[in-house]
Amino acid sequence: MINYNPKDWFTFIFRFHKADTFRKLFPLIIGICIYSFIIAFLEIEYFKLSANSYVKNIPVMHSLLGFAISMLLVFRTNTAYDRWWEGRKLWGALVNNSRNLAIKLAVILPEDDKENRDFFRTIIPAYANTLRSHLRSEKTRIELFEEDLRHPFIEAIDEKKHLPNQIALSIFKKVQELHQKNIISSEQLLFLNTELQSFTDICGACERIKNTPIPFSYSVFIKKFIFIYVMTLPFGYVFNLGYYVIPVVAFIFYVLASLELIAEEIEDPFGNDTNDVPTDKIANNIRNNIQELI
Repeated sequence: MINYNPKDWFTFIFRFHKADTFRKLFPLIIGICIYSFIIAFLEIEYFKLSANSYVKNIPVMHSLLGFAISMLLVFRTNTAYDRWWEGRKLWGALVNNSRNLAIKLAVILPEDDKENRDFFRTIIPAYANTLRSHLRSEKTRIELFEEDLRHPFIEAIDEKKHLPNQIALSIFKKVQELHQKNIISSEQLLFLNTELQSFTDICGACERIKNTPIPFSYSVFIKKFIFIYVMTLPFGYVFNLGYYVIPVVAFIFYVLASLELIAEEIEDPFGNDTNDVPTDKIANNIRNNIQELI
């Protein structure tokens, strides 16, 4: 995720960062410019069409469709941003619930119970780290933040299975074991249940965002709509703009296509894109917080 000063907007006008849509669209923009030049040349120089020809009515179509395409893109962008913001809220909830669980365990567990404290100090951050890798559809690895720290539960986990569920199950088992040993009372067990259950709830909600993209037909329709809209622009506007239609059409394409690219990038907030939710940083913060608390 890019950190920036939203008030310093003059700087952004003349700066192109790695994820800027202009970099991604530059080859297509060049293609649109060449296409617009060919249309303008054919109409003005080759066919010598006048402003009274039948193609002069094409801009009427663009005027009628302009409102429709703007509404589609607004809906598309808002839907994608809602998914991004929901993903950020879920990871914010994971931070808070991890802290709350660590605070409660730090008070409940005896100060001299090093074994159980080390277990929870490792496994709670491991859940956030595992969930991050799970949502990125990568081969998940249990990464211990302390090199010399090892626990038996690491060896018992099968990487071919749903790893966040296995981590959550290990936490539940340990808490239940402590309850049976009377280290955690029945009232304290109920006290911990909210945070324990929230891990699985957050994982399920993140998976819902990850595995339910925008409907295919809707996404394809918007792309086709933008393509047809832009490709027909030079035919009618060349009579009013002449060869200036080339930069005008290229700019219109840049604006419309950029909105679609931005929506595509943020609708999956758990990937490695620059503007995705900073799950790496959040997981690292959870690790630091848990180590401070327990």
